[in-house]
Amino acid sequence: MVEVRGSAGHLTLNRPRALNSLNHAMVRRIDAALTAWEHDERIAYVVLDGAGERGLCAGGDIRAIRDSALTDDGASARAFWRDEYRLNARIARFPKPYVALMDGIVMGGGVGLAGHGSVRIVTERSRVAMPEVGIGFVPDVGGTYLLGRAPGELGTHLGLTADAMSGADAVHCGFADHFVPAERLPALRAALDGRQLDDVLGEFTVEAPPSALAGQRHWIDACYAADSVEEIVRRLTAHGDDGEHAAKEAAARVLGHSPTAVKVTLEALRRARALGTLDAVLDQEYRVSCVALAGPDLVEGVRAQVVDKDRSPRWSPAELSAVTEAEVERHFSGAGLV
Repeated sequence: MVEVRGSAGHLTLNRPRALNSLNHAMVRRIDAALTAWEHDERIAYVVLDGAGERGLCAGGDIRAIRDSALTDDGASARAFWRDEYRLNARIARFPKPYVALMDGIVMGGGVGLAGHGSVRIVTERSRVAMPEVGIGFVPDVGGTYLLGRAPGELGTHLGLTADAMSGADAVHCGFADHFVPAERLPALRAALDGRQLDDVLGEFTVEAPPSALAGQRHWIDACYAADSVEEIVRRLTAHGDDGEHAAKEAAARVLGHSPTAVKVTLEALRRARALGTLDAVLDQEYRVSCVALAGPDLVEGVRAQVVDKDRSPRWSPAELSAVTEAEVERHFSGAGLV
């Protein structure tokens, strides 16, 4: 839903039954709205939120992506990603304040729409994640850029486990800027109908609570600094043997995800740090996404999670040791966005 209220342009993701999952038509409509508002002197800032009570956006429409892989050789999915990633880059450089209300679930494509904005607001209900490895995919929509810039190795931990951040964690990790108590959201939304943005932020934002993730840096940084997923898992398990149960549990989660996806994700995160710019990282993510689309694990992961819902994906290959360096490297070949 696109509308203007006062001096604010409002974008509301309006598929609440699908937790506002993002499809190609929505990407095009958001881009068209930003085109109309960029040079419209009536519009002082843009506000993004989601319909319903559960969250902003659960991610891209992964069922449609799977259907594309099975029916049109991935052409529709590649076209969607091309426009989506370009929109993510546009949001990052949009010349007016872009306010994202990241209440509730904000995952995958939702992070792409919110996480590159200039004013990112979370609450105690926020659950922010890049959970792609759980469906045999790799963080995209600029997710590897954000994860790579998180303090220490927190981004590596989040990318390989698919764990969700709380609102406080999201602020600490650089995925959000401001914290607002959820009970104040209705009043905040009303105030964002055209009041001066600085005044609104000053009235409603509070200091974020302490980040639980920040308190786990001692073992996260030590374990995830390794150069291979196998060594990361070994270190996590060893820390678990020393009584750090969270580390051993993290190892189990990493091992439960697609072996190919977690190995490619680790390499993508390391490369994203070196690339530096969001545009360059999005170009890399497009290459990786297109290769993953043609492989077996994304189709299988979506089947297991959202089609048959048996939660028992059969990864191919099924073991980390069977994923070769050449296979990882292959994901970074091919044509990019530019």
